[in-house]
Amino acid sequence: MKCLRCGYCCLNLSVVIVVDPEKFDLDNIDESNYKTFDQAKERCPHLRGENVGEYSCSIHHYPWFKDTPCGTHTQFETTDSNCRMGDYFLKKSNMLVKS
Repeated sequence: MKCLRCGYCCLNLSVVIVVDPEKFDLDNIDESNYKTFDQAKERCPHLRGENVGEYSCSIHHYPWFKDTPCGTHTQFETTDSNCRMGDYFLKKSNMLVKS
């Protein structure tokens, strides 16, 4: 799945995240280094950028990221297709701008 950098996941979904990526140790799990952020009050602290379609993740490059809830997020299609949720929200935001 290709992330379209819409930011929807990082701004609206409740996901357990790693608080301090430098302290993460897969062999010695420290529960105090995990947090479920309250998307109604804050955005994921690892989200960078301010514009829809241009967001990025500051911990995406860590080798352990692929095993996090964010890294394992996918959709039914097995091909390298665009994220359906991102596609929907980008189209919706474009429609709202044009109206």
